[in-house]
Amino acid sequence: MGTILAMMFPIPGRRGLAFGGDYNPEQWPEHTWPADIELMRAAGVTMVTVGVFSWAMLEPAPGRYTFGWLDRVMDLLAAGGIAVDLATATATPPPWFSRAHPDSLPVDADGRRLSWGSRQAYCPSSPSYRTAASALVERLATRYAGHPALAMWHVNNEYGCHVARCWCDVSAAAFRGWLERRYGDLGTLNEAWGTAFWSQRYSDWREILPPRHTPSFPNPTQQLDFFRFSSDELLACYLAERDLLRRLAPSTPVTTNLMAGLAWEVDYWSWAGEMDLIATDHYPVAARTHDTGVQIALAGDLARSLAGGRPWLLMEHATSAVNWQPRNLAKVPGQLRRESLSHLARGADALLYFQWRASPAGAEQWHSGMLPHAGPETKVFREVSALGGELAALGEISGSVLRADTAILLDWSSLWAQEHACQPSIDLRPVGLFEAWHAALRTAGIVVDFAHPEADLSRYRLLLAPALYLVSDAGAANLAAWVATGGTAVIGPFSGVVNEHAQVRLGGYPGAFRDLLGVWVEEHFPLLDGESVALTDGSTGRLWTELAESRGAEVLAAYADGPLAGRPA
Repeated sequence: MGTILAMMFPIPGRRGLAFGGDYNPEQWPEHTWPADIELMRAAGVTMVTVGVFSWAMLEPAPGRYTFGWLDRVMDLLAAGGIAVDLATATATPPPWFSRAHPDSLPVDADGRRLSWGSRQAYCPSSPSYRTAASALVERLATRYAGHPALAMWHVNNEYGCHVARCWCDVSAAAFRGWLERRYGDLGTLNEAWGTAFWSQRYSDWREILPPRHTPSFPNPTQQLDFFRFSSDELLACYLAERDLLRRLAPSTPVTTNLMAGLAWEVDYWSWAGEMDLIATDHYPVAARTHDTGVQIALAGDLARSLAGGRPWLLMEHATSAVNWQPRNLAKVPGQLRRESLSHLARGADALLYFQWRASPAGAEQWHSGMLPHAGPETKVFREVSALGGELAALGEISGSVLRADTAILLDWSSLWAQEHACQPSIDLRPVGLFEAWHAALRTAGIVVDFAHPEADLSRYRLLLAPALYLVSDAGAANLAAWVATGGTAVIGPFSGVVNEHAQVRLGGYPGAFRDLLGVWVEEHFPLLDGESVALTDGSTGRLWTELAESRGAEVLAAYADGPLAGRPA
């Protein structure tokens, strides 16, 4: 259930649905490039992403730039009528850079410095990395601003996919600066972190470190703030590049590819307002469910919500198998089309794949491509070409957006706070609850947005909080005010129990929502693995129970057995 509206495709000068994928010509002999263009045109490709991992080719030595090959690629694509999403290539520094700046390499929580040799081998707080990245971006923007093939800029790639957090000394210093700006003085920080516990009180800013591995559990608020800081540091990397691009090529939109619904290490609410258009990647996890539509629907609804209802771009998905799961399943005939159109139905205005040609070498050599190892006379290429033709015929729906009247409340700080190791039950996973509740709504035919608890909620009729462990006073007041106007809220277990500093709200659970719900809980009774309890309405509980009483709420069911038999469920 939702309302369909229409608006312009978000890339200036472009109409219709974009179709294509990552194109990595630097990995192939130059004599294949004209054939690529011809095959792209035959397949209905209208846009490609170029240069994502090409830093070593663009700058083979410090300060020595080689753009000739990229000039020729850009000109060939322009002549073929294919638009380019041009990447800044800063996702992976070349080996020469890492060798010259070993302090730029990331460090894990155990103090191990990670080496170059794969990708994303940089600390987000590293000044040397940021300086080198900015120099490359400035050269790219100066050279290609106004190029007829250029449709948009693609900054970096999948921020936080491999290095969402770094525990090095450079990051530690940046973390202390972030904390000083957040709290102002050590007294306020000590109060927020509850450092009277376990003799953790800080008397000098230099004593504060990232939550590295220690003899026991880290301070929950220290860990939460470090996760917040790490997301902000990645955002600062993006903003530095974006601002350069906006200054040097102001007419070209700037984006990066998020991983909505797939990774949860970066707070995308804080990123969304800084992007000219929302782009995301999505790869269903085969082991999670064979109904990939469940995962696609959640990812699409989240991407649309981040876009504020505007069209969004699917920057990457797979034509068939990926390379990084324990068992990489090929897509059966028709699955490529069905999954792609499912993204379209959730508001995507671009369907792009990784990648155009399947690579013969490297860590992703077994990742499918639009043009498989076996060539164009293949199931995959035939299905790709058929889809390209179909999307050209569907161009009139470009800009169509679903307006939902139901939303799931999502706060990344709440997810991160609940990740702490000391929780009542390992089985009460917030992302798992989001997935289960969203899947139930999908089964019921209800289109759903995601919304931050402090956002404007006025256009929704139904709000659901499957896992809102942490909620600020402002978020709790916002939800209560919305309910007072006639809205219906459904609150999941273990919600509202801590404040924005991850400190328990005293006086009984569910903390911030006691009065709103008319429920008072004095103790949580999580269930053991495989344990269950019966309820008086005939249902069965398998994860969680709690010692509760009604304080104005209507009791719909009680526990029929177990230690809480007869008490409200």
